[in-house]
This record gives sequence, C-alpha cells and structure tokens, in this order.
Amino acid sequence: MHQHERPPGRPHASARPFRRPRLRLALATAAAAALTGTLLTATAGTATAADSTHAAQADFNGDGIGDVAFSSSGAYVSGKKDAGQLVVLYGTKTGVSSAKRSTISQNTAGNPGTAEAGDVFGADSAYADFNGDGYDDLAVSSPMEDVGSDKDGGGVAVLWGSAQGITGKGVSIADAAPTKHDRWGRNLAAGDFDGDGRADLAVGNTSNVVHVLKGGISASGTAVKGRYSVKAPVQASGDGSGPLNLTAGDVNGDRRTDLVVDGFETATGQYWNTNYLLPGTSSGLSAAGARPLKAGVITGIGDINGDGYGDIVTGMHWNKADDGVAFPEASDGGKVWITYGDADGIGSTTGITQNTGNVPGSSEKNDFFGYELDLGDVNGDGYQDLVVGVAGENLGSVADAGQVVVLYGSASGINTSTGAQSFAQSTPGVPGADEKGDFLGTDVKLDDVTGDGRADLLAGSFENDGNGAVLYLPSSGTKITATGSRTVSPSASGVSTTGYPNFGANFAD
Repeated sequence: MHQHERPPGRPHASARPFRRPRLRLALATAAAAALTGTLLTATAGTATAADSTHAAQADFNGDGIGDVAFSSSGAYVSGKKDAGQLVVLYGTKTGVSSAKRSTISQNTAGNPGTAEAGDVFGADSAYADFNGDGYDDLAVSSPMEDVGSDKDGGGVAVLWGSAQGITGKGVSIADAAPTKHDRWGRNLAAGDFDGDGRADLAVGNTSNVVHVLKGGISASGTAVKGRYSVKAPVQASGDGSGPLNLTAGDVNGDRRTDLVVDGFETATGQYWNTNYLLPGTSSGLSAAGARPLKAGVITGIGDINGDGYGDIVTGMHWNKADDGVAFPEASDGGKVWITYGDADGIGSTTGITQNTGNVPGSSEKNDFFGYELDLGDVNGDGYQDLVVGVAGENLGSVADAGQVVVLYGSASGINTSTGAQSFAQSTPGVPGADEKGDFLGTDVKLDDVTGDGRADLLAGSFENDGNGAVLYLPSSGTKITATGSRTVSPSASGVSTTGYPNFGANFAD
C-alpha cells in the first residue's frame, strides 16, 4: 500500500498540473481556464476508459455482440452549431461500420429536449442496464444546455436499449442542483457502487459533489432506490472545479464498484491535478475512505495481471517541465502510471513511457503518450491488455499525426519487453495516411465487436481539421491486426461536417 503525504504548503505527490493538446474540441472554449504556470484546454467531457475488473462491453440490442457509442458533440443539427449528436455502431461478425448504426440528436423522436446551439449533446456517456430489461441503456449528457434561466445548467438523459438498439427513446434525469449553472452531467460513470446487483449512475458537475442515482432508473427518470451525494476531495469552486473525469471499476475485489475521480486542487495559487479513489461500500460510495493516486486526467480500470483485482491505469501525458514549472513525476512525451489493485485497494505502482523496455517509439516532448487509454482482453488469455493513445506523435516530417500503442497484460503485469504493437495511418493495411494534426489516439476503445471473445480496437482522431473519424482495427485472436481494418467517417454516419463535429472524440464507458 502506497500513501502519499502532503508536506506543509506543497502539493502531495499525486498532484501535478497538466496541459492537453490544443485541439478544437467542442467544449474547449467552455472548459478553458487560465492557470498560473499552465493552461487548461481540455474538454470537460473527455473520455474516460472505464472497464470493470471483468471488462464488459455494451450490448444495446441484445444480440450478444458488443456495441460502441461515441460523441460527435460539436455537430450541427438543423443548423444549430455545437448542438451535438451521439453515434452508436452495432457489432457484427465482421466488426463495426456505418452500415449498422444509430445517429441520435435531441431532435430524434423520443429523446427528451430539443437540439439547440451549444448544447454539446453526447459530450459524455456511460452504459449499463439501468432498467433491468436485459438491454444495455445509455446515459448521455448535454452539459452546456441552458435549462430555462439556468445558463449552462446542463442536462442528462437515459436512452433505452431495445431489440432495435438505441432508438432515441429515453427519459430526462433531473438536475440535483438546478439554477446553479453547474453543467449537470459534465461527466458520467456507471457501476454497482453498493454491490446490490443493480446499476447505479454517478453524475458530476462543476462542484466537487458527485451525485449517485441508486438501483437503476425508472421510466419516469427517477432513481429506483433514491439518490445520495458524495464530496470528492477536489477543487470545489472557481476555474477547473469539479471532477475532470469519473472512472468506475472494482479495485479491491469486493464486488462493489469503486470510483476514481480525476480533478484539481489549488496549491500556492496554481491548479494542480489531483486524483482520488473513492471506495464502494454496502451503502454506496464513500469519501471517508478516499485514497490519493498518481496524477493524470484519463484513467482506466481493469485486471491486467489476472489476480482478481482491478488495476488503475492513468495517463500523465504532459512533459516533465513546462513554462518554467517542473513536474518531477512526469516524463517528456508523457507517461502512463499503473497502480495495481489489491484487497486494500491500492498496491504497487509503476510508470511506463516510450523509453520503457520495447515500448514502440521514443519519448519526445509533446508526444502526449497517455492522452487516452483503455483496457480489454485482445488475445483471450484472461489478462487485460492496454491501448494507449499517443495523440501528439510526430511521424517522420508529419507533425501531430498521432498513433496508438498496444501493450499486453500478463501474470506479472504489463509486458513491455515483447509483443508490443503500434499503429498509425501509415501502417501497412491501415486506411488513410499520416497528416498534420490528425491526432490519432484522441480517444481509444478496446471492446469485442465481432462476438469472438476477443477485444478489438477503435481509435478516434481529429481527421480533416476537426471532422473526426473512427479507425477500426480487429483482433486476429492473438493480437490487433490491420487486416480487415476500416475507417468510419461522419459523412457516412449521418453527421454533418459543417464546423468541427469532433466525430469519435469520446467513447462511452
């Protein structure tokens, strides 16, 4: 067990500032905050990779094959800028494509609300079977939505799964703190935090209070077993307040879902990244047992070494120094921290960079190794494997082309000696080409979308100056392969390429 002490007047070891690539994401303007020593340009709803110890992908149509959902939150809808859309790709024996999909906006019949400029519908989403009918449902946020006089009050809807998948039919989830302009639904996570066998929904906003709807969601949009709230030990007010991301998974093996909260704290007039593990208990999430973690703003949870405990993987993508400020635990080009779970919740911790072992590439400033990540079992050996987005990677003379790196789990943890893979659009067999500013690895997802019991890889990019695209790379059964790969584009998926739709910027977890 590793505890981090905070010396008087200084941030504790898990607190460091961060900088995200300057992508024109839909929420960048809304989320940007001037910081002393650094500048926050992340979106409020950046994806979190959130697999449980026994990772389960979504199945919205009940056909036994995994499906994926992702945002296009900057999309124009009926001429409304940044109204936002959500896209669901349904798994088939040949993987995912735009041929079998749902594209949902707030103007879709049955979806509560109306598409309006700046709502950014789909900014964050989380799946679970909230009504117990055997189909996974999808909680979706529109955090910049104006609700009456409550500017940027935010909205959350649960869209019901069915034999037809996600059709747009759903119910609105009332804001727990209306009129606070708090961007209700800024981040979402689903899990079973009290271990009663029913899905709970955690909802974040711009305060440090996380609201939990217990026991599923009723047809009227209320929590079946009521609501409660828990205060996370992150910045409570001002710029950068509230969780940056919420990630759910069982870390200590007690079959109750725990929650990682990535956020900020204030130290010496600066905002410093600080992350905590909130354990699940028989009565739900507990702030009393909050444990500090390594820094980073993207987190995944999965059992990498097969010991029955979820391991916490966090991307610290910034450089070891920026604007004259040193970040001792960081690495130029980015670093991924793995904190192995145990019965107490937190075990040993190790860091991985592109200079570690035979990890593809080399650590260079602004590579953004760890910009995104996810976990899934690619080869069916029972160990969760790790995909890392390296969104700022320069390839040859092409700046910020981006790539993804796949590292495989084993009984001793992530294997950095053998078997590692990397993919870019210049990789033989991968569609497209490396282009400046593609930022491949803007988001990543490992899910079985062919029904063969092996996780396949999907990766979002900033393709075509903000249009975005999703790259599908299947599992061969033993590893990720370019054979059978394809690109899913916004125009083929019913999403307008006017403006910056940011198609594929944020996968549902």
